[in-house]
Amino acid sequence: MQRVFITGTAGFIGFHLARLLLDEGFSVHGYDGLTDYYDVRLKQRRHQMLLQTPGFTATEAMLEDNDRLWQAADSFQPDIIVHLAAQAGVRYSLENPRAYIDANLVGTFNVMEAARRLKVSHLLMASTSSVYGANEDMPFAETDKADTQLTIYAATKKANEAMGHAYAHLWEIPTTLFRFFTVYGPWGRPDLALFKFVDAILNGRPIDIYNHGNMHRDFTYVDDLVRGIRLLMDAVPPLPGAPHTAVEGDSLSPAAPFRIVNIGNSQKVNLLDFVKAIEAELGVAAERNYMDMQAGDVPATWADCSLLQNLTGYRPQTDIGAGIARFVSWYREYYGK
Repeated sequence: MQRVFITGTAGFIGFHLARLLLDEGFSVHGYDGLTDYYDVRLKQRRHQMLLQTPGFTATEAMLEDNDRLWQAADSFQPDIIVHLAAQAGVRYSLENPRAYIDANLVGTFNVMEAARRLKVSHLLMASTSSVYGANEDMPFAETDKADTQLTIYAATKKANEAMGHAYAHLWEIPTTLFRFFTVYGPWGRPDLALFKFVDAILNGRPIDIYNHGNMHRDFTYVDDLVRGIRLLMDAVPPLPGAPHTAVEGDSLSPAAPFRIVNIGNSQKVNLLDFVKAIEAELGVAAERNYMDMQAGDVPATWADCSLLQNLTGYRPQTDIGAGIARFVSWYREYYGK
């Protein structure tokens, strides 16, 4: 039985990944600070559900607390570390940038140090489509140059990629960074578009539509995302010079056992079409508040997921309508709406 140490298990994505791995028989230790960036009760409920599952244990502490992180990791002795915990959110990074430096730079360094000391077989870490920044050529590919980040959040995630590469090179730690594209689904974060829209519409509030609706996103259903992560756990980057099967479009570094992989739905969905799909599922028309583009936001994201498919044989494909329906079903049950 493989042992997987996951940071961020009280979070949206970490919760779903932990459930998937536990269902497959993995032993999982979760590490989460349960910060109050959004409703802590939602995070607590996710962890409570996981703690009812055999094979799951957890530590509640901050990434920045290196002693607690090391104590938890050393005690568990994982084979694999999946680092998902972070200060998330593009817009919040305009209000509280220091939180991103503390969690995403210092915290990630602490996780990498644990991976080095424990000599794990594979370190996987979350990045974001936001690192593509001002890039305009789409769909975004992992081998594209990505040096024009537009927010501190995106900059910290690009820094994580660079830090991961350096550690992979120096200490021969097989490392995979995956770039997420607009994740949605049940148990989602209240600051994400789908949750905000559904909550506002069902409670009679207007929804804010930025850039007057002239935006496109590659919406990725959470079950598809964590399935991609699970399969990438087995796609261990080889050491430089080691025999391996060449993969078309690979982002594998020539200097380290390191690669970057997009995980998206490979479809560019117009924001207004997304809103219409929500309205159709709810049977309620939204009151729309059209607004200018927010600072640091980008008009479009769109993933090229060929590398994920070439490495794992898998490509996310949940239809946006089906994904919205599953979220709405969860929301109505959880909040009694």
